[in-house]
Amino acid sequence: MPETEEQAFLEGLFDNNRAWAKRIEEQNPGFFDRLARQQAPRVLWIGCSDSRVPANEIIGMLPGEVFVHRNVANQVMLVDFNCLAVLQYAVEALRVRHVIVCGHYGCGGVKASLKNHELGLLDNWLHDIAALGRRYEEMIVAQPHKAQQVDALCEINVIEQVRNVCETSIVRQAWRRGQELSIHGWIYGIQDGLLHDLHVSVSEVKVVEKTLADAIAAPRLKNKER
Repeated sequence: MPETEEQAFLEGLFDNNRAWAKRIEEQNPGFFDRLARQQAPRVLWIGCSDSRVPANEIIGMLPGEVFVHRNVANQVMLVDFNCLAVLQYAVEALRVRHVIVCGHYGCGGVKASLKNHELGLLDNWLHDIAALGRRYEEMIVAQPHKAQQVDALCEINVIEQVRNVCETSIVRQAWRRGQELSIHGWIYGIQDGLLHDLHVSVSEVKVVEKTLADAIAAPRLKNKER
């Protein structure tokens, strides 16, 4: 059977992998041997599934240094047992010090939630973001351009997902037992490759609501900085 274009593409991925593994080992001898013996990340990254936002690469971290969960529009739902299982393992077994919720500007999921089109199963997944769009409609429509409206909701979504992380029993219990754990909200600009801190970092339950309220009210949501 002659090799097809798709077969050649897949074989190329294996070639890329071998070249990557060789390069890493040359730069850091014994890296994979050490990695196989222990996983000790300091960070749990909850990000979007978008292929343009690779968690490790954009923060310059190697395999083993970031525990990652990704889904469409970087959501943390209290009924999503996949996400909660990752969070629990990261907090209780790996003892990560930081949970970073990272969205990105121009997110397709956020954009879809603002439209009145039927998208099938995706409508259910995006339901909570659409609700955020309605709750913060005045703030969003105050933006002069559609792209800026999407970006405003992208920021709001990150902030609200930080709230959801803080509301999980996993994080609340960790704080009660005195575990050092901070939750952060960041957003990534695909157009320039830069991360932006939304200044929504929480390390204890008593400051959650004020921190989130201050972040939502911040001038950056008017996109004057970009």
